[in-house]
Amino acid sequence: MAHMVHCVKLGREAEGLDETPFDSELGVKIYNNVSKQAWQQWTEHQKMLLNEYRLQPWKKEHQEFLVQQMEAFFFGEGAEKPKDYVPPAQ
Repeated sequence: MAHMVHCVKLGREAEGLDETPFDSELGVKIYNNVSKQAWQQWTEHQKMLLNEYRLQPWKKEHQEFLVQQMEAFFFGEGAEKPKDYVPPAQ
């Protein structure tokens, strides 16, 4: 049976992640409160952040920025798009 959660992002019951995304308190919090669908939304948002800010994920300060953005995306006021962001043409 699938792991079900009341997703904080979607505001409804949905299938949760198969495992914790990180070995930390935040990873457990995400596992218990974020759906697969919302996690996919985060991965797309994270790609945009990596590209727009030219982040290098092996740098500690860039990792810390992404964690702050992830916490805002799921548990805060929501993550902002970069000031000059222009979505790709469809």
